[in-house]
Amino acid sequence: MHYLERITFNPEQCGGRPCIRGMRIRVSDVLDLFAAGVAEQEILADYPDLEVDDLRAALQYASAQANHAVLVSR
Repeated sequence: MHYLERITFNPEQCGGRPCIRGMRIRVSDVLDLFAAGVAEQEILADYPDLEVDDLRAALQYASAQANHAVLVSR
């Protein structure tokens, strides 16, 4: 699975922030839940429209964003 199959961008929705499959569930919402220690099964129970692959896509997206090189001029 490639995360971009599940992560959508729409300037008319959620301020253009990345969302899960066109829903108004932002990738950052999912990441915040994980960061707060909420278990995968609890997230899925609280958001019944989400699927396991959506959670994995959010993590893959975050990993890809964090993997960008940062150039520092000296």
